[in-house]
Amino acid sequence: MAFELKQSDLEALLQGGCFFGSGGGGTLTSARHLAQNFVPGPYYPEQRIRVVTVEEATEGEAVMVAYLGAPVAINQVTYPEGPVRAVEQIKAHLEKNGRKLAYIVPPESGALGFTVACLVAAHFGLAVIDADGAGRAVPSLPMLTFAAAGINPRPTMLVSQDGLQVELDVTPRGNENGSTGHQQDVAAIIEQMLRPIVSVQEFKQFGGLAMWIMGPSELAQALPIRGTLSRALQLGRLLRQGELDNASALVRCLQEKFGLAARVVFGPGRIVSIKEETAGGFDVGKVSIDTDGAQCTVVYQNESLLAWDSSKGLPIGMAPDSLAYFADGAGQQVFTNGDLLQADGTLNPQLKGRPLSVIGIAAAAPLREPGGLILDSFMAQVAQLGYLGPYLPLAEEGSAQ
Repeated sequence: MAFELKQSDLEALLQGGCFFGSGGGGTLTSARHLAQNFVPGPYYPEQRIRVVTVEEATEGEAVMVAYLGAPVAINQVTYPEGPVRAVEQIKAHLEKNGRKLAYIVPPESGALGFTVACLVAAHFGLAVIDADGAGRAVPSLPMLTFAAAGINPRPTMLVSQDGLQVELDVTPRGNENGSTGHQQDVAAIIEQMLRPIVSVQEFKQFGGLAMWIMGPSELAQALPIRGTLSRALQLGRLLRQGELDNASALVRCLQEKFGLAARVVFGPGRIVSIKEETAGGFDVGKVSIDTDGAQCTVVYQNESLLAWDSSKGLPIGMAPDSLAYFADGAGQQVFTNGDLLQADGTLNPQLKGRPLSVIGIAAAAPLREPGGLILDSFMAQVAQLGYLGPYLPLAEEGSAQ
């Protein structure tokens, strides 16, 4: 059912999105910078955002909108200029063909992904669809359900925060009209083309992305993972109300309220080191968390993709399942990888002296389909991080432990 968001709802939305982003999906810092500037005026005609279900999105076409690049590089952005200008190009493209843009689709679950989608929709007076392409955040485009569903990625618009525009019109192999077939291959090609672009000086490691235009008849296939924005909003409200004061309470909430397979895969412990570098539009690093008997290492490429326990021979968690951080006690409880450190490279003071747990959440079914293109994409990414074995699903007894 459709509902409206106000400025006062955005903090809950971005906190819930942060948790479901598997350590990525944009930092809380970047999402908050954008949310605090959501006030009525020339940029935002109204201080409200309409959210609709997939089934209700029948009045025009939809497009996926996001920031592409290194999350930490986006931290100081005050208005979503890149995504807004990318959508302007999509609107113009549709209008030339007598079509109308009516909806914005979040790319993934994440603090920034949800916030950007909502604010771009507010800027244009459009609605946001309560669904996304993964139910978690992902490091690359082929891992999204839009690619797996064969949605036409033409045209793809990438715009820098300062207005430098790049348009890609990549045609699938063996398909003259580009409407079906090989779309995930095309998504991989587009990813390979866009990452070097956001790395050039003019883009400063990030840009606004608009792609995958979808008509009402395509949305059901493109968005099988639904209710993710409202789920993040509900969890964020519980966090803000202080109702989840430890990791066990959070896991019970995920299981009972949202029907998710979830558990604490490590902790509580304390962070002993974080190693990070930014390159190619990614924040890449390792987070080490100690308990009395073992050490957990979370490996990330924007998003957390792999977790090892020094006392075990197999990974204790791996993509596409999510790996989220949760800090017990008072204060901020959820963090992305980009929020663990301050700009000067020191540990976020919110984490000092507080127990931190790693929570595993089983991925939505479309992401872990055996032999599926999405799972294959995740496994290729995990292989680059040093794990060459099979996928170990979190939800299966005796696996990923």
